[in-house]
Amino acid sequence: MISRSALGALLPTTTPDPATTPPAGLPLTARQAERRLRILRAATALAGRGGYEAVQMREVADGAQVALGTLYRYFPSKVHLLVAVMQEQLQQLLEQVRRHPPAGEDPALRVAETLTRAFHALQREPLLAEAMVRALSFADRSVSAEVDRVSGLTAQIILDAIGQAGPPSEQQRAAVRVIEHTWHSALVSWLSGRASIAEVRADLRTAARLLALP
Repeated sequence: MISRSALGALLPTTTPDPATTPPAGLPLTARQAERRLRILRAATALAGRGGYEAVQMREVADGAQVALGTLYRYFPSKVHLLVAVMQEQLQQLLEQVRRHPPAGEDPALRVAETLTRAFHALQREPLLAEAMVRALSFADRSVSAEVDRVSGLTAQIILDAIGQAGPPSEQQRAAVRVIEHTWHSALVSWLSGRASIAEVRADLRTAARLLALP
């Protein structure tokens, strides 16, 4: 296993250019958002072809047609970048769930169906999935905000699959957390070859049944 120290990269020592630096805590301008999207697409393409090791920051910068220093101002390390790629993938899944909600009257089965659908999508891009999960596993406190957004998107996907109009109860929030943990653990097991898609589906259905507990 690669050490965390070997994964990160040092921030450039040059003074940030306001024209290319995303403002902290503020919405991106149209130009910054377009640049950020190019970076994410370049990283996604590299990860899809070669997994975690293939995502080299200089190659990402070249693919996105941005300066290397600009890339680092958007994403201080490869881990930050790949966790952001996972955010984008989950956002797309959330939009898909909202366009095509899972059918059926049982909320637990709807949740299991939705997350299983996500697994089938990841099956088509196993190297990309491996890269994103490794980045999550290597993430330290410096990436906590990005990891929290991944967690929040996963939870929202589950809540949308439930199909509840009002805010979730405390019991539902607890169930969602367990389902989220199960989903991540099952993803790791599948990527490492220790679980089949059938086993993943069974685990997700078992965890989703917590939604029906009194």
